[in-house]
Formats: sequence, C-alpha cells, structure tokens
Amino acid sequence: MIREEIQAALTEALRAVAAECGIDEPSLPAIELTDPPNPEMGDFSTNVAMVGCKQVKMAPRQLAELLVPHLEASDLVLERVEIAGPGFINMFMDRSWLHNTVAEVLRTRDEYGQSTQPTGVKMQVEFVSANPVGPVHIGNARGAPFGDCLASLLQAAGNDVQREYYVNDGPFNTQALTFGLSIQARYLEALGKPIEFPENGYQGDYVVEMARRLVDEHGDALAERAADPEAAHEFFIMFEDEILAQAREDLKEFGVEFDVWYHERELYEDPEAPDATGMRGFIKRQLDALMAADQAYEHDGAIWLRTGDFGDEKDRVLVRSDGRPTYIAGDAAYAANKFARGFDHVIYIFGPDHAGYVPRLQAVLAACGFDLDRVEIIVYQNVRMVRGGETVKLAKRKGQIYSVRDLIDEVGRDAARFFFLMRSNDSHLDFDLDLAVSQSEENPVYYVQYAHARICSIARQAEERGFEFGDKPDLSLLSDASELALMRKMADYPHELRVAAEGRAPHRLTTYLRELTQAFHQFYTNCQVLNSEDMALSTARMALTEATRQVLANCLGILGISAPERM
Repeated sequence: MIREEIQAALTEALRAVAAECGIDEPSLPAIELTDPPNPEMGDFSTNVAMVGCKQVKMAPRQLAELLVPHLEASDLVLERVEIAGPGFINMFMDRSWLHNTVAEVLRTRDEYGQSTQPTGVKMQVEFVSANPVGPVHIGNARGAPFGDCLASLLQAAGNDVQREYYVNDGPFNTQALTFGLSIQARYLEALGKPIEFPENGYQGDYVVEMARRLVDEHGDALAERAADPEAAHEFFIMFEDEILAQAREDLKEFGVEFDVWYHERELYEDPEAPDATGMRGFIKRQLDALMAADQAYEHDGAIWLRTGDFGDEKDRVLVRSDGRPTYIAGDAAYAANKFARGFDHVIYIFGPDHAGYVPRLQAVLAACGFDLDRVEIIVYQNVRMVRGGETVKLAKRKGQIYSVRDLIDEVGRDAARFFFLMRSNDSHLDFDLDLAVSQSEENPVYYVQYAHARICSIARQAEERGFEFGDKPDLSLLSDASELALMRKMADYPHELRVAAEGRAPHRLTTYLRELTQAFHQFYTNCQVLNSEDMALSTARMALTEATRQVLANCLGILGISAPERM
C-alpha cells in the first residue's frame, strides 16, 4: 500500500544518509505521514527530518535536503518532492498511483485493504457477557457491534481471533442468585402464598410468566424449598438454557455470533473431589497456586489476595470466611483459563457499569502473575436512546425492558449497528431512533447503503442499454478532480483499516464510509459514467464505480452491515 511504500522508502533514505554521516546503526524515528490540508502542498507530507535531525547532528532542513535525492531515486511513483518551512518534506505523487489503486481493488476484490501476512498472534475478544437473567438489554447492546467489529478488524490485520461470551452462571454469582430468588418468589406468589420479594429483585413480566409455567409444570412440588443460595441457583438453572437460547438468537439477528460461550460454572467443574470449601476446577487450582506463591494469605478466616501490592487501594478477599469465593476469585480463575487455552492476547470489553472495576481487575491479574501487556480492557460509555426528542427510559429490574430484539424490530440491524459504531467507544452516544429509520441523506447508514445500491443500478442500466466495455480499461483517462478525489479516498482504505485496528477504533470506518460516499456522489454529479459517444472513458469510469462499490462493500462487511443492491 502506498503509505507503507513511502514509509519504507523514507526508512531506507534515513539509513543511507546516516551511513553517509558515519552512523552504522542509527536509532530511526517513527515515520509519520500526514495528508496536507490542500493539494498544492502535495499528496503526503512528513516531518521525519525534524524528528530525526538529532541522530545525524544537523539542522532539519539540511537533513531534508539530503533525504530528497534518495526518495527521488526510489521506486516511488513521484512527480516531485518539495521541502517546506523548517524541514517538512512534501511529496507529490504521479497520478498513476491512483490508477494503480483502482486496478488493485479490482484485482484483490474482497481482500482489498486486509493484511495478507498472518501475524501468528492468537487473540480473544470477550464481549457482551450479559448476566443470563433475561433478554439481552439495550444497555449491553453497544458492546455487541463494537466487540464484533473489533474482532473483524483484528482478523483483517492478520490475527487469529476468537469471539467469546462469558456466561455468568457460577454457583456464587450474585445476579444469578438474585434472579433465581425472584423466580422463586413469583412462583410462591402464583401459588397464593405470602412472599417477601428480594431486595433489588427482577420485577419484569417475563419473571412472572416463568413462575406461572413452573406452577403449570410442577404444581406446589417446589414450594417447600428454602429461599437460600442453593435453591436460588436451582431456580436460576431451570431457565438458563432458555434465556441463553434467546440471547443467541437475538445476537445472531444483530449480526453477532460467538465462537465460544464459556460458562462460569465450568471453572468449578473438575473430576477431582472438592475440598472443604466445595471448590474445585480452575477456581481451586488458582487459589492453591496463589497460596503457594504467597500472593494470597489467610486472615480472619478469609483468604485475601495481595492486590494492594499491585496498585489497588487495599488487599481484596478471594474467599469469604464462610467458604464462598468472591467474584474476583472467579475473574482470576477465568483469566488463568484463557491463558491456559493458548491465547497470546486477551481483550475484555466492559460496559460503563464496570469502569470502576478496571483498576481492581488489573491488580488482581498482576497479583496472579499474569503479564498485563497481554491483557487489554476496553470500556464503552453509556447510550441514551431518544425517540421524538425524549429519552427512552430503560430499567430491566423494574420490568420496563427495551431489548436488543426491540431495537432490531424498530430500526433494523444495519441501522442499529451503524449508529452504535458512529462514535468512539469512550464517548457517550445519543441514539436517535427517529433518524435511524429515516430514508434521507441525514441518516448516515441510508446515505452509505444508497451509494452502493446506486452503483449497482448503474451497472444494470449499462447492461440494459447494451454497453460493452473493454476488458482492460484505460485508467489514465480518469483525470477529473472529482475522479482523483474519489480514487484518493479509496486508496486511504487500507490505512484506515490498519489504524482502526491498532487504535481499537471501529468508529473510524463509519466516518470513512461517509467520506467515501460523499466523494462518490460528487463524482457522480460531475462525471457522466455511461456515454456511448466515448466508450473508452465510460469503460474507465465503470471500472472506477465498480472499485468504489467493492470498497464500500468491504468496509460495510467489516462493520457487519449489508451492502444492498437495490433500495
């Protein structure tokens, strides 16, 4: 790709100049390329002479003057190179690089922009991981397309990526137990018995419906169960598979499919007999390892982890005095399980309600001996759903559920994904439900998809009118300013893909798509594509429109959004 070619040429030029100055192994600076604010300043600019001048002990402009001849002698398709100001190097590329971009898109098709070299890095992206206590709530929805798109970006960069959903269903999971107690209370209520509904219990209508089904299936056979953790987990387990099946279906409708659904309870499963606390599996092995390494200790009948030595405000309890492990014990065991499965790098994607837990989790993982360079924690911010200018209130426990399924039914999968991905994950997002269904240019996903459909329409028109295009378009005929701008924007795609992957920034692609669409509409307004009086030019312009369609489809595919042929 052109940016990488320029960076490679600059690197070689720096090495050559350093050698001329008697420096055998220079410490080369990172080479950054920027897009000049206007074409009169070139296609690409770099300040490498200004950041690298100390290595060769000369003024920036003097270094730039030495670098330019090496660039001119390289294989770059340069028209000319200019030095500006204190040492900026502005490169003006020959137009053939843009024509080559069109040819490259048409040659590589679906693979355009993606890395062809596997990195050999095995990565895991864990996201959504909502508690299985009801429909996937809109509060978890932003993380679904973000995690899915990030995984696609990392795959496009050449990594081996696995998508994982962590099912919080361990025997000591607070939310699972609260949900189980909620079902148990509604079950007793349906039998006409007095109840004391659990504090912060789940009050959704679906809980009442589940309880009524238990009455239909079991009568009062479950009525004598004590309202304790064991019974709560049993009531929870009765409906877990059903809830997860619905979650799978809803997420699939949202375009999200996981490679692995890992259950928290698996951390407690092991053929070995449990110890006195009732713990076994990864949980037990991790606790034993921490005790052996003196990273955990006993105090007041509990087992504590030395997180205070690793940046946390204090040590944290791993196992309570009554023998019940805390959630950080589960997190430590789950991390051990991830690395035991051979992942080189693991990414956790958390919602805003977990933001405060990040430093604590990092301390836990560090205390457990895990390399934090191999762990990445990304937090996305809140979403405010807006309809008719008013906030749509969301509250699962109070029964007013607005689920992912509701969102898909209202605005469609494509609009939902695009809108969630339009802003950086660390920014708050207002999701305008009215705009998402609008069929206008103000609706960004409609605007982008319409460009793809229009190009397909042009191809159909060409076929209906009997146009016969040559096999080898003369792309050098593409010289109009709007044609050049469109080709330049297509040429940016591989760079945008790489930067979005490295920066964990899928939102860059939504911006890129809108800019590419704008460039296409400008081209379509200024340039007649189908002109029977100039078949050579029409052939070149059809090649350009098809290349544009391909890049639109590729980018939409990374976002998990369809590229319709008709609208």
